[in-house]
Amino acid sequence: MAKSAKTPESFESALAELESIIQAMEGGEMPLDGALTAYKDGIELLKFCQGKLSDAENQLKVLEEGQLKPLELKNGG
Repeated sequence: MAKSAKTPESFESALAELESIIQAMEGGEMPLDGALTAYKDGIELLKFCQGKLSDAENQLKVLEEGQLKPLELKNGG
């Protein structure tokens, strides 16, 4: 079987779609087959979002004295 969910365009679109799935499932009106499909799609969206967040976190780290440390942002004036 092919995946029913396509790759999201962005973190924001994936998050919006995930929120939509959650609302539909919480409504309690979804048939069992639809709920299972929505659950599977939601898991894929969650993995996508977690990957994007992890990538963003890694980009905020800088190499300093041979160790990766979080980037410290200074408040600009």
